[in-house]
Amino acid sequence: MAKSNSFHKKEVEKNKKQKKKEKMLRREERKQQGVSSFEDMIAYVDANGVIVDEPPMPTKAEEIELEDIEVSVPRKEVTEEVGDPTGRVDFYDESRGFGFIKEKDSVNKFFFHKSNAEPGIQEDHMVTFRLERGLKGINAVDVKIIR
Repeated sequence: MAKSNSFHKKEVEKNKKQKKKEKMLRREERKQQGVSSFEDMIAYVDANGVIVDEPPMPTKAEEIELEDIEVSVPRKEVTEEVGDPTGRVDFYDESRGFGFIKEKDSVNKFFFHKSNAEPGIQEDHMVTFRLERGLKGINAVDVKIIR
């Protein structure tokens, strides 16, 4: 035979009464300790980003001139280059007919097609070239071998 449900119900009822009694005791303890004020709950952040209990000391704010504020990155100064840029053929696939030129004194690489280059061009050749905007970006054209 199975246990009667009345025993289980009595246990559940007993536990509920015990929890209710504990809750009442905690409430009474809080009342005796006194009411905490809003000021006791406030936390402040100092100049270094650390959370502290006391308010920060008033200090003189640093004056910032309106002209010193930069909202965006300043434009790059345009430097006039004399002559065509030079570079080294970094990669060239003769079977597919294209390659990349790494510009001298920078990390820029430019695509070129064999139809815009001298015949006989190979990797590691030093070249001069002009830049033109293509369908997918800036391309090197008029690629000529220096050495």
